Order: sequence, then C-alpha cells, then structure tokens
Amino acid sequence: MSYLGNKNGLPGSWGNRFLNLRSLAFLILFNCFSFGNIMADEKNHPYNGLTPEEEDVILTKGTERPFSGQYYQHNEEGVYTCKRCNAILYKSDDKFDSRCGWPSFDDAIPGAITQTPDTDGMRTEIVCSNCGGHLGHVFFNEGFTDKNARHCVNSISLDFTASGGDISTRTAYFAGGCFWGTEYYFHNEPGVISTDVGYIGGHQDNPTYEAVCSGNTGHAEAVEVVYDPSQASYENLARLFFEIHDPTQVNRQGPDIGEQYRSAIFYSGDNERKIAEKLINILETKGYKIATEITEVSKFWKAEQYHQDYFKNTGNTCHLRTNIWEIEK
Repeated sequence: MSYLGNKNGLPGSWGNRFLNLRSLAFLILFNCFSFGNIMADEKNHPYNGLTPEEEDVILTKGTERPFSGQYYQHNEEGVYTCKRCNAILYKSDDKFDSRCGWPSFDDAIPGAITQTPDTDGMRTEIVCSNCGGHLGHVFFNEGFTDKNARHCVNSISLDFTASGGDISTRTAYFAGGCFWGTEYYFHNEPGVISTDVGYIGGHQDNPTYEAVCSGNTGHAEAVEVVYDPSQASYENLARLFFEIHDPTQVNRQGPDIGEQYRSAIFYSGDNERKIAEKLINILETKGYKIATEITEVSKFWKAEQYHQDYFKNTGNTCHLRTNIWEIEK
C-alpha cells in the first residue's frame, strides 16, 4: 500500500502539468461519482455505521498510517470480517508478518475478496465482494510465503472474532467416499470458511482411522464444512456434494469398499433434509438410482491430523468433479 501522489512532487514541464491537471480533474469527477453511488448504496443496505475515519478508508479508499492499526501485530486464532457488512474475509491461519506496517494475509476466504485494477494504474485493489468496501491492495511474487501473495489490508477495514466467538456461520456434514477428495472440493468452494475431515454416523466414541476401516464402528468418512451463509447456500454445497462422488454406489466409491465409504448427507433441521430430498428427486427423475442416505446429524469425531488438508499437503486427490445435473442417465 502506498499513498497517491507524484513521486517528485512537481511536474517536469508545462505539458506534463496540463496532463496532470486534466488527470486530477478526471479523478475528482470519478471519485465524486463513486462516492455518490456509495452513499446511495448505504441507503439501500443495512450496513454497519462507520466513523469518519472508517469512511475515509472503506468508502473513499484512503489508507491508514502504517504500523498504527490494531490488527497489524495481532496473533489470536479466529476470523477477520468486513467492518462494513460483517462478511468473513480472512482466517488467522493465513495471516503472516510481512513487516510492511499493515496486516498481511497470503490467502482469503474463497469468493470473499474481489480484485480490481487500482486507479493509479499500477496496483491491484482488493474490496469486500459482499459490500464493495475498500480493504487495501494485493501483491504477488514477493516470496514471503509459498502462496506468493500478500493481501495488504487496513486494520480499520476489519473486525475480528476469536475462535469459538459469536459469528454467523453454519456447519454441514457430507460423506462421499474417501474424505481426502471430498474435503479438497469443499475447501475451495466460495463462502466456505473451514473444513475438517472425520467420522460420523457410528456407535463408537473416539474412533480411530484403523477402527473405522475395520468396518466395526458404523462410521462414515465425512467432511465437516463451516460456511458463511451470506456467501454460500446449503443447497449449493449439497449440489457440489453430488458432483464430486458417485451417489449411485452402495458402501463404496470406486476401489474403496466398505460401509465407511457410503454416500450420506447428515442434516440439521427440516430445511436441510428437504433440500437433500429435493436434489435426490431431481437426480432420480434424470434416471439415476441414488444410494445416498439422508440421516440426522450425530456426533462428528475429527480425524487424525495427518488426514486434514490432505490434498493441500500432498497434492493428491481421489475424486473427480462431474456436472451430474446436466447429464441424463
């Protein structure tokens, strides 16, 4: 992030001075037009109230002073949300110290951030995808982390909720064969905040991978999906579930055979159950013989750490995505 302005402070010639004045006039008109749209937008949406300092950054794209923000050296576990609309933007796991003077993240919640060319013609601005509030800028190929990205964000554009805090999220549970592959697709779905793999639907407490694979615990390998309902819907997640495995197979997925590999949706409440039943009905009218079980959610046991983020850590996945909704059986 940097401040707008001429590097040398003064134009080098009258011609350049005329061009700079013309550019300045354009920027003034552009910013007035944008600000007018923002004010109109404020009247149509129940966004949070902002202080004058917050408006200067979030609405008119200002920049807070470096090393001054409350989240610059903030290291708690949790999620960072948009100050204007509460959308979840970043996880603490993706925050790192770049020593640039502003909070830095090497990744964002999928779909939460929109990148646009900055008006300075050189940088890439980042804004909240939900409300358009200005966050800062993103830079690439600097070598700070393996992801080679640095989201440089104004603290004043953010709020923070510690792990376990009160934030508007929902959780869904899906079992579609080996949980390594299903987690990969859910983890990258826009609006998903976090995923964990584990075991659900069985009768043994604290099951281990070996016990589940023995076929004696009744558990299914499953994925716990925590998502932001303002950015992702349960129905879209359920549709994705049917795309990333074969829901016609009974107690298996390809070469993986056993009850732990069964296809199942574990619902919370009538709305989720009705959505699952509706989608199955759609697929059955297309000619598919769906084997997916619809079961009320039960205790989810998180799997061993070496199973978490398996694709991210190894680059291997055992699932392919197919647009089953467009294919007639």
